[in-house]
Amino acid sequence: MSGIERIIRGEDCVAEGAAWLAAREPRFARALEATGPLPLRLRPDGFGQLLGAIVSQQVSVASARAIWARLEAGGMVTEAAVAAASEEDLRGLGLSRQKASYAQALARAGVDFGALRDMPTADVVKTLVAVKGIGVWTAEIYAMFSLGRADVFAPGDLALQEGVRMLFALEERPKERALRSMAEDWAPWRSVAARLLWAYYHVEKQREGIA
Repeated sequence: MSGIERIIRGEDCVAEGAAWLAAREPRFARALEATGPLPLRLRPDGFGQLLGAIVSQQVSVASARAIWARLEAGGMVTEAAVAAASEEDLRGLGLSRQKASYAQALARAGVDFGALRDMPTADVVKTLVAVKGIGVWTAEIYAMFSLGRADVFAPGDLALQEGVRMLFALEERPKERALRSMAEDWAPWRSVAARLLWAYYHVEKQREGIA
């Protein structure tokens, strides 16, 4: 158990956060009525999750899955294997030159993934964005879902921006800086606010007939 921040460990934690948000902000209560119970969405932590994030950058879900399957079949999903591989090895399994470079940078960065579990979120983000190919959004998503942090947000996410625009009846999507400031009111449950906004976004887009 981290002594630094609240960790989401199960559906009860998400439900607690959702109830807190609904009591604080009537629009969240309305969104929760539309979405129903929110998903847990926790993932494992470690090298593989960040490598998967690199693989998924700017490609479709289907393409990312296909490339990942080739990496797995080639034994290229561990730090040691990727660090020892050549760029040609990785490109032969479907990575672009840039992504092969990012994958090797991550494998050779010496990130102590176990230590990240006990770091404050700000330090987690700082550590990860120091690695070439890992941006703030990826680092915040990792903290949210792989480390289970209850109070981290990802204001650069376009779906979150659009979800806020719809739910709060704004004329346009809030920019990253403005949304980061807005989300301060949702502490200490910003990760649950993100889950709720993503869920609300999908409900509303389905109503509009957009996949």
